[in-house]
Amino acid sequence: MVIKVYVASSTGSVVVKKHQQDVVSFLEANRLSFQEVDITMGEEERLWMCRNIPQDKHPEVGKPLTPQIFNGDRYCGDYEDFFLSKENNGVFAFLGCSSSQALEKDSES
Repeated sequence: MVIKVYVASSTGSVVVKKHQQDVVSFLEANRLSFQEVDITMGEEERLWMCRNIPQDKHPEVGKPLTPQIFNGDRYCGDYEDFFLSKENNGVFAFLGCSSSQALEKDSES
């Protein structure tokens, strides 16, 4: 499955931009296959993201903030979930993949 990171390229929030870059940088550094999906470029992508985030992960007010991370159609979590998984050395389990997938991709190069 492909990891999808939903981002907003035109956000005015420095914090959101940093969070998005942290996730993308980790995936690139570990040579994991992923797709960046910009929700500001198409309403369909934004709606799909919002529909597929569990209700308990929606904020009380407003819309869910990017980045939101999926493995295929399976919701992995938001930046806070990603950050906690990194701190606990469980990011590969969080993403639904193994560190060997990064090694396999590296050996294909």
